[in-house]
Amino acid sequence: MTKPQLLIDTDPGVDDALAILMAYAHADVVGLSIAAGNVGLGHTVRNACTLVDLLGADTPVFAGCATPLVRAPSEDAAFVHGQDGFGDVGFPEPKALQSNESAALALLRLTRERPGELTLVALAPLTNLALALRLDPTLPERVARLVVMGGAVTGHGNTGNVPAEFNVGFDPEAAHVVFDAFPEFDLVDWEATLRHAFDETQFDAWLQAGDQRANLYGNISRTARAYNLKHARRGVIAADALAMAVAIDPSIVTRSETRAVAVELDGRLTRGATVVDWAGRLGRRAQANIVLEVDQDRFAAMVRRALGAET
Repeated sequence: MTKPQLLIDTDPGVDDALAILMAYAHADVVGLSIAAGNVGLGHTVRNACTLVDLLGADTPVFAGCATPLVRAPSEDAAFVHGQDGFGDVGFPEPKALQSNESAALALLRLTRERPGELTLVALAPLTNLALALRLDPTLPERVARLVVMGGAVTGHGNTGNVPAEFNVGFDPEAAHVVFDAFPEFDLVDWEATLRHAFDETQFDAWLQAGDQRANLYGNISRTARAYNLKHARRGVIAADALAMAVAIDPSIVTRSETRAVAVELDGRLTRGATVVDWAGRLGRRAQANIVLEVDQDRFAAMVRRALGAET
């Protein structure tokens, strides 16, 4: 079977790292476009290059936007991922170098060179995608699929603004641009990732059985796992990895619903909230295929292979 061809927009980040390991284990990666989000852009670019080094790949890394489109930068997630985004392990300077081409321009160029071939996987705040869309609104016509990790479809978010999920909440204007521009996309929200967390003991066994990829992930994930345990979040939450599983193999989805989805931009208490028209009352185009459940055993097998714990 032909491998999926992935173009990944990401802000590594611990959970991004696992998703990227999955991408290389199961698909072909044509480029990594990098946004600020979990931590600042300098760290996220460096972390992407560190992963490219580990994997022995020659994938181009494109640095993108260092701030949200409109408002001042929101709080990042360094308190979860570590100040450098990779658990403050202290990796040496990577040998891989970022490209001179900016992320938004790279997204446009690669989709023009390979129209209809690439699955665009958005694991970060959607700043780079929104900027690309403002430069060229025809981008959706050239993308085979768009898979977004973002949102909280019933308001159980993970930011200081209670209803908002981090990626959407970090740059709501960008999410609005992307959600409005694409005629259809798959949405893997924060609440779905909570339902598909892995058992801690089971996950530790995978790390023990894995190779250098598991060693790296085990080291960088300690800070995030300790944070989740302290805040009563159950299991190993693999948010971006779940979205990556859907991108690699859409047949893994066992339940989904297609609804109109928008982003609240102005609410004093709800800015960044993902608004879903569950009852179809607004008469708006239903563009988001909201992933509700996946085959957990198949998801687990994909993660094990990415860690080198299963061939």
